[in-house]
Amino acid sequence: MSTTAIEHAIESVECELTAKCNLTCDHCCTNSSPQAAAPTMTPEDWHRVINDTASLGIPTIQFIGGEATLDRHLPDYIGHARERRLRVEVFSNLKIVQPRMWRAFQQSGVQLAVSYYSDQAEQHDAVTNGPGSHKLTRANIIKALAYGIPMRAAVVMVNEGQRVKEAADDLRSLGISRIRIDRTRKVGRAADQTLDTPSVSELCGHCFRARISVSPDGNVNGCILSPWLIAGNVREQGLANVLRGPRVAELAATIPMPVHGQGCPPDDSSDCSPANTTACDPKYDFAPLADTALGARA
Repeated sequence: MSTTAIEHAIESVECELTAKCNLTCDHCCTNSSPQAAAPTMTPEDWHRVINDTASLGIPTIQFIGGEATLDRHLPDYIGHARERRLRVEVFSNLKIVQPRMWRAFQQSGVQLAVSYYSDQAEQHDAVTNGPGSHKLTRANIIKALAYGIPMRAAVVMVNEGQRVKEAADDLRSLGISRIRIDRTRKVGRAADQTLDTPSVSELCGHCFRARISVSPDGNVNGCILSPWLIAGNVREQGLANVLRGPRVAELAATIPMPVHGQGCPPDDSSDCSPANTTACDPKYDFAPLADTALGARA
């Protein structure tokens, strides 16, 4: 695939605003934690990424972390992205949501995504290492739905005996219909420590082909699951120049091709971000971000 073809094939940009998080999930693909270093990307840098995303004709932008709501500039980023007619998704663990964040989430064209681990609080909290996180997340899921905010969710299989089916049933009872189950990806805290870098077999195949991510330091990766695959840096080169450079095609060639019609859609961030699909095994059909997100809420 030529660099021009790659540029026009990208459908989603993941903006990893921060590595800081108020949880320390066992399977976190980015090693996020409250102790994570501060990002080097500035608000001006992120505004350029948003502008470049829109100018390149990429339809969707996702704000993720770490925990995206820990970045106080998130409402501004959401507003700017909507001004540029981008579809917006915010991934949050929904543990704590400030009123100004709720106001930003209620804009048309914005949806939320969340991971959920069990219908039982003790199992969920054991994955997140955050006592009380299940109660807070579940309450905020209910609140988001009451506000009419579109949502999708994933149940990630992390621990043996985890009640994943019951978790999905619980989410449906609350009113979320877009639910998928994923397995832990061997990256980040769940990486195989015998390997210098994770295997590309952990990736769904859409990295650099249908989606890219931008790290808190400005590195452009295939997605947040592939931080060791660096195509360039937006602070140094700008997003358009990175996508038009040869490195993107070189890295894409190292990643196994996705199975046609299966695997992750471009707005899907596999296990740490909620998955529309289970990424690799088994595979499910997916429901992409609805076009109606640009207008009235579905």
